[in-house]
Amino acid sequence: MIRVGIVGATGYTALELIKILLRHPQVQVTCVTSRENLGESIEKTHPSLRGLLDVRFEPFDASRIAQKTDFVFCCLPHGASAESVMALRQQGLKVVDFSADYRLSSLDVYTEWYGIEHPDQETFGSVPYGMPEFFGEQIAQAELVANPGCFPTSAILPLAPLVAENLIDPSDLIVDSKSGVTGAGRKPNLAFHFPEANESFKAYKVASHRHQPEMDDILERATGVITGCLFTPHLVPMDRGILSTIYGTNLQNKSESELLDAIQAKYQGCPFIRVTPELPTTKDVYGTNYCDITVRTNRDKIILISVLDNLGKGASGAAVQNFNLMNGFEETTAL
Repeated sequence: MIRVGIVGATGYTALELIKILLRHPQVQVTCVTSRENLGESIEKTHPSLRGLLDVRFEPFDASRIAQKTDFVFCCLPHGASAESVMALRQQGLKVVDFSADYRLSSLDVYTEWYGIEHPDQETFGSVPYGMPEFFGEQIAQAELVANPGCFPTSAILPLAPLVAENLIDPSDLIVDSKSGVTGAGRKPNLAFHFPEANESFKAYKVASHRHQPEMDDILERATGVITGCLFTPHLVPMDRGILSTIYGTNLQNKSESELLDAIQAKYQGCPFIRVTPELPTTKDVYGTNYCDITVRTNRDKIILISVLDNLGKGASGAAVQNFNLMNGFEETTAL
């Protein structure tokens, strides 16, 4: 059994993570931390865990966590996460980090988009991106993995096979994404308050969302091609799910079936990618670790559509997939 700790265990991604780990035959959750809920039973914060997990929230103390765990999932926001990850790694623990602190390649890009100096510059840029479909071998050998962003996952997975084969123009890609409200996290925010979000539909962080440079960075790492993604996120009044519609120029005038075949060929043997001729919906992947992808053509354009669960393949499901690879388990275990 691997003893697992979760740092920052009060949010939606942490709850989803715990539910998956409770199904894992090789895992025992032994430690959860929180700054605000110290001493409380986890079932008080997450009533759905009542009778399933008997742990209480502890303060963050890397040496104490190391005494109780072998592996840690860090669910803290950027900045705060890197400092905690450094302390955990000094204790010899393996870590999957949910934040953006280790995803990017360039410190300058990180500073520009996140507005802070990175506290772990020695490690930054050398951490595998937690997308097994492209970086599985690196993940399997790693002791720290950067879990992907939910929006970038929904864009990179459909785009990368076509970019790599020069089937779509990499310089002019439009990523139009819609997400459920849990994508904003559990911390109260007026914009995501029920009367504000319900019966409404809006774009947000237009031309300023931090996932845009992540898309370009990881697409280049996965394909060797420099891309130019123009990303706009939208809020949909549903709990969970992401649907991304992606537009680009059809460089070789390929048919829909040929483009589907190209994507299918890339993901042959990848258990959580489903390429389909049908138009997928967020309900098709609700509560799963799947990403469903299809493609259409219109004039000289390619239209890619992908769906995933932002708490599943977009966060906690991907984290467990990475955990499995890092520990030599079957990739699909508990998923």
